[in-house]
Amino acid sequence: MKRLVMLCLLCGALVAPARADDTPSPDALRAAQELSDLINVETIAQMSRAMTAQIWPRIEQNLASKIDAATLAELRAEFERSVASFAVETTKSAPPIYARHFSATELREILAFYRTPTGAKSLHVMPIVMNDVMAQMAPRVQAFQQELNGKIVAILEKRGYKN
Repeated sequence: MKRLVMLCLLCGALVAPARADDTPSPDALRAAQELSDLINVETIAQMSRAMTAQIWPRIEQNLASKIDAATLAELRAEFERSVASFAVETTKSAPPIYARHFSATELREILAFYRTPTGAKSLHVMPIVMNDVMAQMAPRVQAFQQELNGKIVAILEKRGYKN
């Protein structure tokens, strides 16, 4: 029995696809860090502004009648600092991810693009565009989930599966 298990494991290892090394080169990591630094300056500012614009008005509405203006201002300042800190922390893991998906040459080409006027504009505008896209998508998500759920249930029922 032990031999059979070992034989199965060996056969499985032989037919399993070879896994590529996910360790990026030091050169790719350097280029990815440079790209991340360039992108993050604008991205963090945009992300912070977008999150503040979306969330703060509700907080302010809930608190404005309960607290004085100075406290509200201090809360907003802390909110903005916290959002910026959150954005910085979440983007720290980006360079190794970029380096796993792009070569050092490709990363340098992307950097060159972002240093052009159109690339610089895209760094500024794309977070706004994505925020607008997400805002249009949000009201449709619940209807989509219900529609998709109905399709899944119909297929399962057609195949004889019941809830």
